[in-house]
Amino acid sequence: MPEVRLVGPNGEQVGIVRIEDALRLAQESDLDLVEVAPQARPPVCKLMDFGKFKYESAQKARESRRNQQLTVIKEQKLRPKIDQHDYETKKGHVSRFLAAGNKVKVTIMFRGREQSRPELGFRLLQKLADDVAELGFVESSPKQDGRNMIMVLAPHKNLKAKPKATPEAVES
Repeated sequence: MPEVRLVGPNGEQVGIVRIEDALRLAQESDLDLVEVAPQARPPVCKLMDFGKFKYESAQKARESRRNQQLTVIKEQKLRPKIDQHDYETKKGHVSRFLAAGNKVKVTIMFRGREQSRPELGFRLLQKLADDVAELGFVESSPKQDGRNMIMVLAPHKNLKAKPKATPEAVES
């Protein structure tokens, strides 16, 4: 005769009972008999209001979706022969994106003969990664992809938790 381990409505252990007795207990208490662990020996069933259970689990799922943070990937394109001022401007954009908590995909576009010198692009990406090291880290290292070289920078996790140092605190 088939038996199940029965758990009461408040989580208390009822024990191992026959399925017929478990169904009768569920009907008497106006609850549903729900199998929670079918692979266990004997299977585990719980007395609960299944409609309420489904509603609460949907509410938890909705709440967790609300608290999820959407990761945004910003893109910054550079050329290997970039001027110093242009580099500083692009670096400022990358810093702003990382400070806002976004990932940054940095792409170096090679044209013509520049493709024969990928080390120039690699050095430029390394320099950029070093310059913004306090704001983010290299999530995927520079990779050649056809005419482009791509690197992804991600913000540090504890960036927002860091309070800004006040001038008074630095002097003392």
